[in-house]
Amino acid sequence: MVAVAQGPGSFTGIRIGISTAKGLCWGLGIPAIGVSTLEAMVQSARFVPEGTIVCPAMDARRSQLYNALFTVQNGALVRLTVDRAIAADALAEELSGSGKSVWVLGDGWAICEKALKERGVFCTVAPEELRWQTAFGVCLAAQSKTPTGAEDLLPVYLRLSQAERERQSRMNEA
Repeated sequence: MVAVAQGPGSFTGIRIGISTAKGLCWGLGIPAIGVSTLEAMVQSARFVPEGTIVCPAMDARRSQLYNALFTVQNGALVRLTVDRAIAADALAEELSGSGKSVWVLGDGWAICEKALKERGVFCTVAPEELRWQTAFGVCLAAQSKTPTGAEDLLPVYLRLSQAERERQSRMNEA
């Protein structure tokens, strides 16, 4: 079985990962499991205190973060939101009324931390060695998923690529 992060993330990186996983699965005749990059990233947070909000934040550029929220209940990660592209200010607004501490990780940690602190939300940035997505995190996230065929692996982008946005803009102008 092959597990792969299917997004969100860089358009090229996700395409390469999905293509490689499909090739391995088809060539070896084995099943595949696609997992959320954000879900894979939070696997390092299983030890944070009960009730803490775990906030993976990937820099999505264009003043947005790829994000989902999780919490720890009975030693397990529980998803609170779907994967999304969200402005840092909107995320901070959402978390400002929670009254809970927030554990931030991912390459968008600095953007997220700044927005949260401006709103008075207590947050802790994950230590460097626990901040990033890892292959081990992908494997842990895959444990709770049902394997499928490689043909079912599809990238999850959450928004249009720059080329698609530019094309759409030109079409709207015409």
